[in-house]
Amino acid sequence: MVRFLPGQEPAHDLTYGDVFLVPSRSDVSSRFDVDLATADGCGTSIPVVVANMTAVAGRRMAETVARRGGLAVLPQDVPAGVVADVVADVKSKDPVVETPVVVAPDDTVHTVLTLLGKRAHGAAVVTEQQRPVGVVTEADCLDVDRFAQVRTVMSADPLVIEAELLAGGAEGGTEGSAEARAAGLERAFDTLHDAHLQFAPVVRDGLLTGVLTRKGAVRSSVYAPAVDGRGRLRVGAAVGINGDVAAKTKDLLAAGVDVLVVDTAHGHQGRMLAALDAVRSVDPAVPVVAGNVVTAQGTRDLVAAGADIVKVGVGPGAMCTTRMQTAVGRPQFSAVLECAAAARELGKHVWADGGVRHPRDVALALAAGASQVMIGSWFAGTFESPGDLREDGNGRLYKDSFGMASARAVAARTAGEGAAFDRARKALYEEGISTGRMYLDPQRPGVEDLLDEITSGLRSSCTYAGARTLAEFAERATVGVQSAAGYEEGRPVETSW
Repeated sequence: MVRFLPGQEPAHDLTYGDVFLVPSRSDVSSRFDVDLATADGCGTSIPVVVANMTAVAGRRMAETVARRGGLAVLPQDVPAGVVADVVADVKSKDPVVETPVVVAPDDTVHTVLTLLGKRAHGAAVVTEQQRPVGVVTEADCLDVDRFAQVRTVMSADPLVIEAELLAGGAEGGTEGSAEARAAGLERAFDTLHDAHLQFAPVVRDGLLTGVLTRKGAVRSSVYAPAVDGRGRLRVGAAVGINGDVAAKTKDLLAAGVDVLVVDTAHGHQGRMLAALDAVRSVDPAVPVVAGNVVTAQGTRDLVAAGADIVKVGVGPGAMCTTRMQTAVGRPQFSAVLECAAAARELGKHVWADGGVRHPRDVALALAAGASQVMIGSWFAGTFESPGDLREDGNGRLYKDSFGMASARAVAARTAGEGAAFDRARKALYEEGISTGRMYLDPQRPGVEDLLDEITSGLRSSCTYAGARTLAEFAERATVGVQSAAGYEEGRPVETSW
């Protein structure tokens, strides 16, 4: 497990900003020599989980993150029928080819502009009878009448890429082999590069099946998608601790979810233990995650009740006001460190939930022993999050976010429960921000951009520690304690002083 510098074993709890990683002798010469696959049974190839927040985890987010090796967890307040629809939709998506934004030639420019923000491609495919006849971008729509038809602004007869090429079915190679797929991706990239294009529709038998970008081709050569035993993208879903937990669990398993998350703000309580017993009575064959807790005893109790993975974190989230309202919580680095040690003794794992704002924080959570890191608000400000894309008075793009214990979330979760008076009583008590603006980073507006940033930093952290796997990283990592000035010294300076 992680070691502290000699003489720096902490006398008090620490959070991510209080600590730093110390470089060690390393024989790992390249970041690409580092394997970021997790060993907690969730089938991910990067240790990133999208939090089960309504403003963060939806079908676009789940699909995109799974294609890059992570996992999204659908919120517990989504109706069972909707969850089944979303899971089926995600699992129908191609693990390499991205989902297109599709419009018709007689659609309006206004329609295009409302749809482009749903994906990070920056372009829509114009189709007739499922065959691509054009491509339209936001630049094509500038200074154009919003009611003009798409056919008047699109680039007609676009370059297309054959799906068989990406599967390795052209120019030699065995169909579907890893080597053939890698070669196909490189050829597709070269095709786009030579044509000075960033984007092209992908077709099978002339019909649109998806889109590919230059960056997407590169990413697919670096990331391994998180897929189930049938090669379909993975997705998780949460269930609360109230109501008929066993019935809800059966619904989620019937929908085909790959990971179950039994979720409540205070996980170390009797109702959580009863909920876990109900989940286990269904005998799920998928990993069961439960939380949240911040102590070793809480971890042991949830594992004893049936959790394979324990979710750690009370109050570190950007939308959470629990600590300021109740004084309850614990600095996240110490919470993860203690809970991970307890889980490890029992052959189980923990997820670090909340409090990460930089790639360094993800690395520190994993060094502390987490198998995965759950991220919420950081991903809310992306094209793929469920909210509508908005623009403030200064032209900056943002999406609304809110905490899952906020008045807004509680009202949505309890809309069908009991009498209006009882719901009003519950609404009096909230521990979260109901409306927060999560601005899109112009340099990293898509969740894949953020995954690039996170995994690049994490791979580098592993090379500094001399680790080729996350297990080696947690074993070899050495941590030091720093002052606020020490933390500030490490921050980049964008302008001269």
